[in-house]
Amino acid sequence: MATFKTRISKISKSNGKVILANDYDHSTKNIESKTIQNIKKLQAYLCAIKLNFHLLLPLGSKQISRINKVAHSYGLQTIADIKLNDIGNTNRVTTENLWDLGFDAVIANPIMGLDSLKTLVNLSHKKEKGVITLCHMSAPEAKLSYDMKIVFEKKQLLYQLFLSWALESKVDGIVVGATFPKVISYCNRQVGKKLSIYSPGVGTQGGDAKEVISAGTDFLIVGRTILNAKNPIEVAKNLQLQSFGK
Repeated sequence: MATFKTRISKISKSNGKVILANDYDHSTKNIESKTIQNIKKLQAYLCAIKLNFHLLLPLGSKQISRINKVAHSYGLQTIADIKLNDIGNTNRVTTENLWDLGFDAVIANPIMGLDSLKTLVNLSHKKEKGVITLCHMSAPEAKLSYDMKIVFEKKQLLYQLFLSWALESKVDGIVVGATFPKVISYCNRQVGKKLSIYSPGVGTQGGDAKEVISAGTDFLIVGRTILNAKNPIEVAKNLQLQSFGK
């Protein structure tokens, strides 16, 4: 079985680099059927789907497994966005359950510490699964934490420390919000082709797809901009073309 990085790279060459954040709110009914409908309707314009913690909680294991199975039937990768951050044993048990449910990768919070992160990556890579870590989020208040000045071995910003840990632990990618293109540019200069940059926040939150792709983003994570559109297919297709640099 190929690695997560290989699998998502392969599908993105034909389908573009748009990841659907299928993150409905708590008032949405029939989450499973709507998610599967979205996959079937939009799969030609996606390389992966992302399911957030709050979406997973109302679903049973059989429902989640069915969603992942449908996504895989189209060659799409599936990412569990749970911001994993705990002690080693909890991280291990959590990811084992996610892999059993069919997920290909998990989004984790590096605040767990470098040693724990390295262990998480090593265990996941043995299963050919991926780990994507937070570097700088897309919400406006992200500046309050990720731009925080810290002193750890040297003076730096928190996201710079997280970036160095991502490189040292050999994660598969980092999350950098599309609303902070300057941070994307900085990260891109530091990582080169060593890992991929995943950017949420395009559209509804104010991020511009062309701008962030130019800055160095590898994958666009898009949710409400597609889900709430009058013509989701048209929006997804347009974003797909932009991800190809067109």
